[in-house]
Amino acid sequence: MANRPHKTAGRGKAGISAVALMAGAGLLFWQAAVYAADYVEERSQEAVGQALMLGGFDWAEVSADGLRVTLRGTAPTEVQRFRALVQAGTAVDSQRISDEMDVVRQQAVEAPDFTVELLRNDEGISLIGLVPADTNRDDVITRLRGYAGAKPVTDMMESADYSVPEGWTQAFNFGMLVLEGLPRAKVSIKPGRVNITAIADSPAEKARLETSLRRAKPKAVELVADISAPRPVITPFTLRFVIDAEGARFDACAADTNVAQERILKAAVDAGMGGKPGCTLGLGVPTPRWADAVVPAIAAVKALGQGSVTFSDADISLIGGAAVDQQHFDEIVGRLEQSLPEVFSLHAQKERAVEAVAGPVEFSATVQPEDGVSLRGLIPDERMREAAESFARARFGTLDSSLRIDQSVPGGWTVKVIAGLEAMTEVTRGKISVTPDLVRIEGVSGNRLASDEAAATLSRRLGDGARYELAIRYDERLDPLLGLPDGPQCVDRLNRTMDESEIGFEPGKSVIAGDPAPTLALLAGFMKDCSDFRMEIGGHTDSQGSVGSNARLSRERAQAVLESMKEAGIDVSHLSARGYGESQPIESNESEAGREANRRIEFRLLSETPVADRIEPAEVVSGVTSAAVIEAAEEAQAEAALEASHAEAVVDADQVLPPGAETSEDAVADEEWEMMPVLTPDENTPRPQPRPEDVSAPEGPDAAANN
Repeated sequence: MANRPHKTAGRGKAGISAVALMAGAGLLFWQAAVYAADYVEERSQEAVGQALMLGGFDWAEVSADGLRVTLRGTAPTEVQRFRALVQAGTAVDSQRISDEMDVVRQQAVEAPDFTVELLRNDEGISLIGLVPADTNRDDVITRLRGYAGAKPVTDMMESADYSVPEGWTQAFNFGMLVLEGLPRAKVSIKPGRVNITAIADSPAEKARLETSLRRAKPKAVELVADISAPRPVITPFTLRFVIDAEGARFDACAADTNVAQERILKAAVDAGMGGKPGCTLGLGVPTPRWADAVVPAIAAVKALGQGSVTFSDADISLIGGAAVDQQHFDEIVGRLEQSLPEVFSLHAQKERAVEAVAGPVEFSATVQPEDGVSLRGLIPDERMREAAESFARARFGTLDSSLRIDQSVPGGWTVKVIAGLEAMTEVTRGKISVTPDLVRIEGVSGNRLASDEAAATLSRRLGDGARYELAIRYDERLDPLLGLPDGPQCVDRLNRTMDESEIGFEPGKSVIAGDPAPTLALLAGFMKDCSDFRMEIGGHTDSQGSVGSNARLSRERAQAVLESMKEAGIDVSHLSARGYGESQPIESNESEAGREANRRIEFRLLSETPVADRIEPAEVVSGVTSAAVIEAAEEAQAEAALEASHAEAVVDADQVLPPGAETSEDAVADEEWEMMPVLTPDENTPRPQPRPEDVSAPEGPDAAANN
């Protein structure tokens, strides 16, 4: 028993030692584990970092936490981010990698500039450019082959898969449509814009093309058209320069080259012509030295101070004012003759002084398309009256004459009257007045060159030195080259559009049903040429419902159409809306088909006279007739008369004279008859009646005596 305490103490010491030993071992194991973990982290981070550096991913950052490896940083693209993950997976197990990388935000990719050039000439059609990928190229090529016929169509277009930009479809369709009517052209198409470069066969064809393009152009498409026409052939090659009380000006100007044009215009400016003078470049010049003659001739008129010079090919007519001193006139003419090239011939004279006439002597004629011509004033004798009336009836149709015979009129009066009537044919409506010292024509014409042609006619008929004054205005609605519609035609086109593409309404309401855009687009095309006519949009209903409600509904529907047209950009300033209800049916209301026909919108013309004046202001042209123009005109007339005689279409002068006129004691001088125009017959020209067969004429040898 005495030994137990000693034994127990030994056992306690042994236990403490064991615990201490176990604690030390645990500490060693923990330290080893920490070291191992740190080693794995460092090795993993180092391995992944080296892998990324070798792969070129230097933008990536690597961190490790135990076995987990985290990638951070901003990748330039999504593809680069993915490749960095793959590269890191070559160094450690990819399941240990945590992706916390960002990607640079990409800017929206802009669509490329879509553009196409369509080139067409005598060799075929070519397409060059970039189009959207959804373009049906087979349809495009098929359509162009229809234009080209047997000639090739070459497709050199590229495509890109981007959304179609705004305005591309309208511009592309319009460009394709345009190419059909242009055999020699380049059509450049961009979104919302079409550029056209083309060559027309003539100035008239150019005007027609420009008008048709303007009408066909969609509202959303900008059109830039550069259409050129070949230089006109000017026959005769004519120039006329005048200095009078109104100043210096060209009545006509032609040049053969740009250099000649510059020299001529400079000479005109030096002579006192203001503004920006123009001179037509044309073909048909009689000699390359045209400007060498024109420039000194203009200088001669400047030296005279008053007068005119007229060129007709190589013939020159210089007219000095009546107030020009004769000696000074002769000196100027002599200097001009010496400076002219050999091919030119000069005819020079002073303007005739006006002979005093006792009392007012005047002849006037008024022309209206619907009424024909009205003649008023004096004529020397009965034969001349019948000649003037026959001429007027042949040229203008219906005749209203109250001419009065007066033998005191001056010599050559009838020639001046006939010349004025012939020149008057250049206007559609207007008036001519003839006095001893002046022929004045005023009116409206659809020919831009009406003043020039009227002046040429007067010069051809009246000889040198006769004064004239022209105030002819150009009206584009009368121009056959433009073909603009009149009021009834406008209403007919608008109503036909409503019939074929009817705008419908919800039952019993004034709300337009469906999409009215196609119909409004057609109406907009017609209204471009019709907006200056006063018209009414009338609403009509069937007989169902009360009279008052139908009247109100029809008025509201007409107003709805008017507002829709206005919102579509159509000029409706001269349109009004009115409701007629059930008062004007066009079919029976007893059937559904009849009631549907009666529910309609109709356009009605309120006035055939346009509200907006498309007539250009008249530019008064004053001048003196020229012998050079006469000679050229007579040559042209002789050729025309020769051709007409082969066609048996010339009316002999005897056909406009009454029987026995040749022996009248009051006949005018023979030279006046020589100035009378040759008439080309039309449906209103009087013609001789066939001689009736004489059944009582004797037969046999005596028959010849009776004939």
